[in-house]
Amino acid sequence: MPRMKREIARPSRLKLMVRRQRRNLRLAAFAASGFTIVLLGVSLAHSAQSGGTIASLQQRFGRAIDLRVKDIVIDGRENTPEPLLRVALGVSVGDPILGFSVESARARIETLSWVEHVAVERRLPNTIYVDLTERRPFAIWQNQGKFQLIDRAGQVVTNEDVAAFTDLPLVVGLGAPAHASDMLKALAAVPDIRARVAAIVRVGERRWNLQLKSGLTVMLPEGHEPAALARLADMQAQQQLLDRPLQFVDMRLPDRLAVRPKTASAPAPDARAPDAAPIIAPPAPSPRDPPNRRAT
Repeated sequence: MPRMKREIARPSRLKLMVRRQRRNLRLAAFAASGFTIVLLGVSLAHSAQSGGTIASLQQRFGRAIDLRVKDIVIDGRENTPEPLLRVALGVSVGDPILGFSVESARARIETLSWVEHVAVERRLPNTIYVDLTERRPFAIWQNQGKFQLIDRAGQVVTNEDVAAFTDLPLVVGLGAPAHASDMLKALAAVPDIRARVAAIVRVGERRWNLQLKSGLTVMLPEGHEPAALARLADMQAQQQLLDRPLQFVDMRLPDRLAVRPKTASAPAPDARAPDAAPIIAPPAPSPRDPPNRRAT
């Protein structure tokens, strides 16, 4: 049987022309991309030579496509004054969003006394987002007749608007903030005693006195406050010691207890060291002040 020769199909002239055109289009595309890159480089170089910056180019680009700030969202703000926060943020509605520096804004906001941490985001096309973590006031510190809010770590938060936090415990004296957290934790374990306390007073930067609402002063031993408070709670439960007309109760020695009636004219020994400032009630809120704010 004779073999049949297979004919090789040749591309038509039309197909050859299409292939050549595709090749030419690819070359043109590569050329256009290269030209764009070169043009951008020349523009940046010219901008730098004439005193311009990449930031200015970003702003021009942002204006060209309407990348302007239209919304500023702030979460977590309770006590940080909003005018101070807005100034530290450094951006307003209508500003070019690409010209806004997230890092600079974050650094400025973290210098505010109420702010513990902040996250700042630029959410294209038109939103600036701020997430605040505020420092929580833990107690009012009185020292040399002045009042300041402190946090749990003993750091000063602010000396303004203290009257809005009169529900917080009062700590008095030099060195009190650094040790207040441990002392207030020990007091929380004896709620019957805690309810009677007007202030805790740091004496000699080494130990504590309890100043009760009745005027009675309880002198606690250095470094053994929890045990002394538990003992005091037992004596109150069994003998109603704190309900008696006493001027002071001295518990500084572990094996003995000394008391002095209110009728005694002599002051309690070491009840008020020179550096323990007299206790003054924090100023009452004025009519313009808001109610007590949430604090932990």
